[in-house]
Amino acid sequence: MAPKSGHFRPARYLALFGVIVAVLYALVFFTGDRSPAPKLGIDLQGGTSVTLTARTPDGSRPSGDSLKLARQIIESRVNGLGVSGAEVVIDGDNIVITVPGDDSGQARALGTTAQLFIRPVLGSQPALAPGATPPAVDTAPADGAAPAEGTAPADGAAPTDGVPAPQNRPFPADTPPADSGSQDTSGLTEEARQELATAKATRQSADPLVQQQALASLDCSIPDPLQGNDDPNLPLVACDVEGTSVYLLGPRVIDGQEIKDAQGLFDSQQGRNIVQLEFKDKGSETWAKFTTENLQKQAAFTLDTEVISAPVIQGVTPAGSPTSITGDFTLPEAKELANQLKYGSLPLSFAQSDARTVSATLGASSLEAGLIAGVVGLALVLLYCLFYYRALGVLITLSLILAGVLIYPLLVLLGRSIGYSLNLAGIAGLIIGIGTTADSFIVYFERIKDEIREGRSFRSAVPRAWSRARRTILSGNTVTFLAAAVLYFLAIGDVKGFAFTLGLTTIIDLVVVFLVTHPLVHIVSTKAWASNSKINGLGSMHEVARERQLAAQAALAAGKVS
Repeated sequence: MAPKSGHFRPARYLALFGVIVAVLYALVFFTGDRSPAPKLGIDLQGGTSVTLTARTPDGSRPSGDSLKLARQIIESRVNGLGVSGAEVVIDGDNIVITVPGDDSGQARALGTTAQLFIRPVLGSQPALAPGATPPAVDTAPADGAAPAEGTAPADGAAPTDGVPAPQNRPFPADTPPADSGSQDTSGLTEEARQELATAKATRQSADPLVQQQALASLDCSIPDPLQGNDDPNLPLVACDVEGTSVYLLGPRVIDGQEIKDAQGLFDSQQGRNIVQLEFKDKGSETWAKFTTENLQKQAAFTLDTEVISAPVIQGVTPAGSPTSITGDFTLPEAKELANQLKYGSLPLSFAQSDARTVSATLGASSLEAGLIAGVVGLALVLLYCLFYYRALGVLITLSLILAGVLIYPLLVLLGRSIGYSLNLAGIAGLIIGIGTTADSFIVYFERIKDEIREGRSFRSAVPRAWSRARRTILSGNTVTFLAAAVLYFLAIGDVKGFAFTLGLTTIIDLVVVFLVTHPLVHIVSTKAWASNSKINGLGSMHEVARERQLAAQAALAAGKVS
């Protein structure tokens, strides 16, 4: 039995669609950068290319495996879901990152080495003012006594005045110090080799007197030759990220490879932004042990030889529990740092050697050709539908237009949220989506024609046809979406963007068919003028129904006569 038409409220479905569209456009124009245009890929708008040259602590050539791992990590950072349109390739001993647009800062940030170490703080003092002369330091202890061990300051408190001696043992106790005296620096220039050797001899010395001299003389305003190349098994004298304090740090406790997850968020209890870390099993056990043995002492989080935070350990962190990095972060800064740490520390340190603008590989002419192809394809579909379905063809036209109205803000918002960039492959996915959406309309309308062939009126045929057609529409779109999902997870590069766009248009197809097309067809079927076969284009179906009825009556009459 057909469902009663009175139970269906088409206005509610249309209103829901209107609310969805209104919300999406409100997000486009009143949030983010408020740019009403979707992001374009490298092939359509060009981009910025940054070349990163690998550096190793001993100056030797980086291994192929380490370059491949670095490329994978950087690609994970830049490409996220794989739809940003960025390119990361290995070129000799370099990694070349190309991102859409003209912001070279984004590409440079992607190559941040993010070598994170957690080290105990042994002491600190204010950094030298830029251009100031280092104070004279008496490196001879009075009466032959060793320098006294100082007390680590609380987070945000004034640094200690005295310089402490290093701890008697590194943590963990079984971590042997690396032998830095036999490193091969033949791959570096003479000047760079001298800078690196001097930095290691002074800032990573185990001699308390040398550490005291390094603390007093380190200039935080000049580039750091140790950046990303400090030996984690040795003590370290390092600046904080703001260049206002100098810290004496013990050997590392945990490195970034032990980080399982990281996220930047606002902590309402502390009233500031934090980076919350979750360690892997081994790292979590080590951190629990370290916090137990170092309550009310500082632990420094160093990122590429800079102290980004040195909080006081206020309590024991149980194994398996998350911990957090606190500091003077803005929320975007916290999220950026979390993103770098989440995808792992790079196995190499990199120096930027080149940055340049890349012109569009396909350019405006290709974009224009793609858009023309889409418009021509859409026009042909609409002309066919208008010729074949007449009034119903007008509904197809309106539905496709509303589908476009829905797709556009989604592309803009996806560009802002996940970095999605529309390229030619994505445009191809949109064009195919036109056919997918039109196919759903045709399935529905052909079911209406089948019902009319069986002798029903246009009005009574619509609910019956919908109850049968929607199962077919759902099945067809599910198959298309699954195919797009499989292609997305197996593909790389631009094909990933094509699959993403195809899956997106498949979902939009269902939204439009259920919230727009069916309600509009239902409304039209209740109008008296819609019963005119010249308007609805269903006259031939009514004729078939009459012929079937006459044939049935003739067969019935013949049976009675016999």
